[in-house]
Order: sequence, then C-alpha cells, then structure tokens
Amino acid sequence: MMTGTAMAAETAERDDAPDRRSLDRDFAAGVDGSLERLYRESSALVYTLALRALGDRAEAEDVTQQTYVAAWRGRDRFDPDRGSARGWVVGIARRTIADALEARSRERRRLEAVRELPVPGEPDPLAAEAERILVRGEVEGLGPPRSTIVALAFFEGRTHEQIATELRMPLGTVKSHLRRSLIALRRGLEAADASL
Repeated sequence: MMTGTAMAAETAERDDAPDRRSLDRDFAAGVDGSLERLYRESSALVYTLALRALGDRAEAEDVTQQTYVAAWRGRDRFDPDRGSARGWVVGIARRTIADALEARSRERRRLEAVRELPVPGEPDPLAAEAERILVRGEVEGLGPPRSTIVALAFFEGRTHEQIATELRMPLGTVKSHLRRSLIALRRGLEAADASL
C-alpha cells in the first residue's frame, strides 16, 4: 500500500515524464535554453555527488561546471532514445569526479617527490653514501697494512700515535704508509671520477 507522499511523488514523476523527454530531445538537438533547463534540474545532484566524493566545496563547484561544459560540448554523443540527459550528465559527473581525485593523487605524489629532493646547498644523503662506499672500496683495495691504517685514521678518528701503538709499528712507518695511501687513494678516486 502506498503512502500519500509516495503516491504524490509517483504522480509528479509521471506528470514530469513528457517534459523530461522533451528536455532530452531538445538537449540532444542543441536547442537554446536546454542546457539551462538541464542544469536547473540536475545540478544539485551533480554538486552533491562531487562534494561527497571530494569533500571540498570549491572542487565540487569546479567539477559541476566542468560536467556541464563537457555535456554541452559532447551533446552530439547523447542519444535520447537510450537514456535521459540527467542520467547522461551524472555519468559525465562521475568521470569528472574520478579525474579530479586522480589529479589530486598525482599532485600529492608530486609534492612528496619534491619533498624528497635534496635542498640546494645541503648535502645529498644518497650522493654522500655513494661517495662513502666508493672511498671504502678504494681503501680496501690498498691491502693490509695500509687499509687498516687509513681506516683507523679516517673512519675511526685515531691519531698517528694511537695507530702506531695499536699496530705495534714505528710512528714514522705509520706516517709513511698514510702518505703513500693518500696518494694512491687520490689517484684511484680521480680515475673513478673520470669514468663517470
């Protein structure tokens, strides 16, 4: 059994049907005023869909405007025998909302990528790590005892005297190994830079 409200809605729907069919045909034909009629009839629905999906009034207004511009420009693809202009506009709105969400997602990814870029003037952590790996490789290539002496001096911050005591070597020998090692490292690093 129908309530009074449901019966009134159904009656209004039936009474509106010829008017809607007329709007559908007029819109497909590009009749003046048909876009405004369609907008009055369906823009509240389009705006509500956009606002719910996007959560932002300004974006919802943009999507609503884009939807009707796209509908008018593409009206030659609308077939009133296959559906209503209102339903067609809602389909366009859904695609426009999806595009807005994707654009928002792309912008977020772009901002995150920019945040990860090194700030000019600040050291780039990846470049610094690559350089450390390169230097460690060159140091290891020196072989013992030079690699040990260089590692103790530069990676662990030991003095010449501390290295000499720890390795039980004469201080002059430690200094000599360090000097020759630094020359060899400079040549190796210059060669590595030249190959890049």
